[in-house]
Amino acid sequence: MNRVRKKWLILLSGWAFVVLGMLGFALPVLPGLLFLAIGLVILSGEYIWARSLLSKLTARFPRLATHLSHALHKAQAWTARLHPDSQS
Repeated sequence: MNRVRKKWLILLSGWAFVVLGMLGFALPVLPGLLFLAIGLVILSGEYIWARSLLSKLTARFPRLATHLSHALHKAQAWTARLHPDSQS
């Protein structure tokens, strides 16, 4: 996958989770904080403001930080299995 396509895929998926998170705050069916946190984790590699907001969220919700860290390690292992030649 070329670099530009990968960047667009990361941005698109990150923003999609952020939008789902915002909708989750208005709709009782969606877990808003979870989707927002996932979107911020994805976008934190691209934007400084997302990294800053994510650190504020993890400071405010320590259990969320534990779950996000665990999910990040699982996602990296999953990505490494799918693309063993990628360096991400």
